[in-house]
Amino acid sequence: MKNIKKIIIVFTIIIVSVVLIRYVYNYSNNSNIGYKGSLPKVGAAIYKYDDEFMSYIRNSMEDASYGKIALIMNDSQNDENIQLMQIDEMISKGVCALAINLVNPKAAQIVIDKAKAWDLPVIFFNKEPDASVLNSYNKAWFVGTDSKESGILQGKMIVDLWNQNKSKWDKNHDGKISYVLLKGEPGHPDAKARSKYALDEIRKAGIPVEKLDEATAMWDAAKAKEKMDGWISKYNNKIEFVISNNDVMALGAIDSLEKNGYLSGNKFIPVVGIDAIPDAIKKIKEGKMVGTILNDANIQGKAIIDLVTNAAKGKNVFNGTSWRGNSDKSVRIHYVIIIKDNIDEAEQAYK
Repeated sequence: MKNIKKIIIVFTIIIVSVVLIRYVYNYSNNSNIGYKGSLPKVGAAIYKYDDEFMSYIRNSMEDASYGKIALIMNDSQNDENIQLMQIDEMISKGVCALAINLVNPKAAQIVIDKAKAWDLPVIFFNKEPDASVLNSYNKAWFVGTDSKESGILQGKMIVDLWNQNKSKWDKNHDGKISYVLLKGEPGHPDAKARSKYALDEIRKAGIPVEKLDEATAMWDAAKAKEKMDGWISKYNNKIEFVISNNDVMALGAIDSLEKNGYLSGNKFIPVVGIDAIPDAIKKIKEGKMVGTILNDANIQGKAIIDLVTNAAKGKNVFNGTSWRGNSDKSVRIHYVIIIKDNIDEAEQAYK
């Protein structure tokens, strides 16, 4: 009987020792706990790395996270299923919080359900979830912009530029802006708002518009170039303005226009975008693009990291920051009109 008790005690000691050794090993290798050294682990996912604008947000996040959190970054490759698997994996690695740029905004509830099951805070960014979904979890917030504002400012910019250059740009002298519109992905809130409010603002200023054509180019330069090639062939010299939901598509349109002998002399066609990415700034300087709207990726990246760092540490997300939350559980970064006259403002944002 005594021997059996001794065996049980020895066996118990062995099990406890193995558990302790495993815990120490896990701690030193940071595989299944919430901290890497003294820094809380935070899981982040970008809907796709090769989206140029999102690459600037990602760079800003990585810079801002240094010394604050251990950031685990993922490329979701524009695939909802891949992103959801990545979230599961990050949770299994013991992250303290999540920062998610959704592939599909309609999947926000699934992400919240996953986070809620582990009592994890989640900061959504860039692609905004539905308000009812965001409000369903007290540990969920959104960092981004007001899509309506970008459309309004783009519309105001077009009005000002058109009024200054009407004699040159109004090819048939009918007083109307005959335009083509490059739209982002279908159903994306930014694409819908930018398209609607830009045109609403032009009409509000009393300038009639004529839509020659519009097409979805999925925020992509190559797709935009292909659409623009077709429009040039179809409408010849009737196009008086190219309105793009973002700079990347605007750059694709410019590539097409340049190769077809436009953007000089009396064949000039004004092109506007949104984001003020460095390549667009360069084209504005060269006189091949007339304007854009600064969507400050650097500021957004800093705001995301500030909020998710506090969340990961169990603090109020605004603790010690300059950010102020809105009633819709968001932090909104304001847009700025960029034309050649104030190009330095955009350059400073990406410096």
